[in-house]
Amino acid sequence: MSDPTDIPDRDSLQPGPTALRILVGTQLRRLRESRRISREKAGYTIRGSHSKISRMEGGRSSFKLRDVADLLTLYGVADDTERQALLVLAEQANAPGWWQDYRDMIPDWFEAYLGLEQDAALIRTHEIQFVPGLLQTEDYARAVFVQGHKDEPAELIEHRVELRMRRQRILSEPASHKLWVILDEAALHRRVGGGTVMRDQLRHLVEQAELPHVTVQVVPFSFEGVAGGVGPVTILRFAQAELDDVVYLEHLAGAQYLTKDSEVRPYQHLMNELSVQAPPPSATPEILRQIMVTM
Repeated sequence: MSDPTDIPDRDSLQPGPTALRILVGTQLRRLRESRRISREKAGYTIRGSHSKISRMEGGRSSFKLRDVADLLTLYGVADDTERQALLVLAEQANAPGWWQDYRDMIPDWFEAYLGLEQDAALIRTHEIQFVPGLLQTEDYARAVFVQGHKDEPAELIEHRVELRMRRQRILSEPASHKLWVILDEAALHRRVGGGTVMRDQLRHLVEQAELPHVTVQVVPFSFEGVAGGVGPVTILRFAQAELDDVVYLEHLAGAQYLTKDSEVRPYQHLMNELSVQAPPPSATPEILRQIMVTM
């Protein structure tokens, strides 16, 4: 089995809109800092505020091409080729994501994650309660949504299931995405939707775990090294060398996106520790089959 932390060839992947926003924002920040210009001054130049500059530089908003052009002028970028290259990237970064048809049910804090997930070359996730969304069957996903949205009409539940299944299409492109899942054994014993749904879900996990670009490990009940109080964690790594890893932490009514090295490093260490202490991926199919017998 290849190293699951390896990511596809950087030169073979084209960044999507979310990655492009981050790339453009990073370049604008570097230009501003190199000229020792404050966010306040930059914001004033584009008829905005320092918080608008912060959102642009963090890749958290779309770009008005006039704003980008004015900032490039402020930062002394006079070369037409350099200006046009960044303006083209900014225009491409404004392209809508495939999830626009589902915006009525997507919280603002989760929309950013959909873009990051779409553009990531490597997705590492640790789950303690449910099977990760990218590996859920339709029936399992439906049961999760019914449990969490008891008052919603069936039509809206089905729309949520459709969105979750649509996200899984990234796994049909093994040349551009890798998924490495570390599951707490408790998530596999929790009966979501009943015995039949769980058996089908476990069989699906066995099939997915055998794919060359999907790695699944199970942290057994006997493992004593799990850090207390740590909930679900996802780390996204991108093919573009200019982009840092992003840690995604989801809460009941929101999420955190960590990008600073000092914040990301502890979660990378946690993932590495869990992957070493858990049984190897080759043992996962048999572990899943043994749990299946109890369903």
